[in-house]
Amino acid sequence: MTSTRALGANTWIWTSPLTDRRLAELAPRIRGWGFDVIELPIETVDDWDPARAATLLHGLGLSATVVVGMGPGRELVSTDRETIQTTQDFLRQVIDIAATVSSPVVAGPIYTSVGRTWRISEAERRGCYEQLRDSLGPVVGHAMDAGVTVAVEPLNRFETSLVNTVDQALEALDGLPTGGCGLGLDVFHMNIEERSITEAIRRAAGRIAHVQVCANDRGAPGADHLNWPGIVAALDAAGYRGPLVIESFTGDNATIATAASIWRPLAKTQDAIAVDGLAFLTGVVQGGRSSAN
Repeated sequence: MTSTRALGANTWIWTSPLTDRRLAELAPRIRGWGFDVIELPIETVDDWDPARAATLLHGLGLSATVVVGMGPGRELVSTDRETIQTTQDFLRQVIDIAATVSSPVVAGPIYTSVGRTWRISEAERRGCYEQLRDSLGPVVGHAMDAGVTVAVEPLNRFETSLVNTVDQALEALDGLPTGGCGLGLDVFHMNIEERSITEAIRRAAGRIAHVQVCANDRGAPGADHLNWPGIVAALDAAGYRGPLVIESFTGDNATIATAASIWRPLAKTQDAIAVDGLAFLTGVVQGGRSSAN
């Protein structure tokens, strides 16, 4: 099966937090390499100016997607009402920013802060998922009004104990409107948690809102053991038509490097993660190139 889809790069590859100055430097380079999409992280809502970003990207012919950083204290479950309300307010602001830059999605682990883990019984998990639906409902309603879809991302077991797999995410989101809430799939996490990435993608058919990609070690896609033609074919069969966005992280920021466990260089340069990944993925989506090792 031949796939034609947009390819993108997340600015976390190079910098954290994103600023207006760094975006002005990175966006022309990302476009010049041939990417269609730039993914804009929001760690705090005043990191970068949405209107300024929208003007910059429009001038370059770049589309945007938005991903949210869920830092300490951003919780929608197993916490007090005030924390839930402040997290909901934060997510509403993020959705408004996404609408300003014409991002169709806000993606991320939109349920709890990254790194928050605890042992959860099955009964407690069901209760957490019920609370998540209640907490996320008003946020999804705001997203639908803004023309944005919330893409909830399962994370691996070392970063959360709440939603690790596609099946858990589908259970957690059951009953929330598909028009405003879907799954954000990240191949890095799926490689750890799913027994079969392609089968998990098939089970998520009709609910996939966003897809992030990287090598199994967070390096450039293709410099790994993953079956990329099979992954892309499964996304095609599942009806996902959105972009594939390369997400990796810089080791220059101690906070994000620690959060993402970036302990060594993942490529010769950070640019290579994007450039080599783009070349590889272009070959895959245009004709089924096999994974490089």
